[in-house]
Amino acid sequence: MAEPNSKATFKQYIKRALGAPVIEINIDEDQLDDRVDEALQYFREYHYDGSIKTYLKHQISADDITGLKSDETFTENAAGTHAKTDQQYKQQQNYIVLPEFILSVLNIFPFADKHNLNMFDIRYQLRLNDIYDLTNTSILYYEMVQQHISMLDQILVGQTPIRYNTHMNRLYLDMDADQINAGEYIIIECYRKIDPNDFTDIYNDMWLKRYATALVKYQWGQNLSKFGGIALPGGVVLEPDNIKSEALEEKTRLEEESRLNYEMPVLDMMG
Repeated sequence: MAEPNSKATFKQYIKRALGAPVIEINIDEDQLDDRVDEALQYFREYHYDGSIKTYLKHQISADDITGLKSDETFTENAAGTHAKTDQQYKQQQNYIVLPEFILSVLNIFPFADKHNLNMFDIRYQLRLNDIYDLTNTSILYYEMVQQHISMLDQILVGQTPIRYNTHMNRLYLDMDADQINAGEYIIIECYRKIDPNDFTDIYNDMWLKRYATALVKYQWGQNLSKFGGIALPGGVVLEPDNIKSEALEEKTRLEEESRLNYEMPVLDMMG
């Protein structure tokens, strides 16, 4: 199949690209799976088509609030000769667990009680005065006032500091848990990995096909290394080092191409 749409057809495409069935590709199925998974992992992390920005909503439960207020206890054993005995440390469990497909977290929207937006709210009064006569309202002045209010909010209230690591799947909320009420929602701005099982067109990405082929080609050369220099019938000599060097050159070139042309701009992403 010229346009692979599954992992099975993707592996068949790679073998044909390397010469099968005319040439026997000496690679085990498990090795082939490993190289394909490795290519997909690189694609998700360094190619803009491998992930997508999304917004997750999570409703805070009473159990979440209880967990946010709890502590983890660690005991450090004092090895060797010290004047101090074993010591204990505590770390607040101020985190929620995110799905494994989350690659990085950009921001969370601030906790806000929308019931406070009544007629005595400053934003309500500003909009009420603006709507009264739109023809006399200066858009420039309106924008300046909104920026001023936003700056005051940043100074007096600020944003909730967050920490996230993709290998832990924990989103730490460095805030006072008493400020959260059960039933409230938080909106998480993040990047998620695209699952090729759900979106099979990933397997037909031109860069991914070339990169996975280079990885499998290197594995093929690695498998043949033990037979290097052996003469076959007819005077043919196996030279697996040439296969490895060609594959390594292709791999390096494709990774450089990905970093220059397809990688997302470096931003303040946590993860």
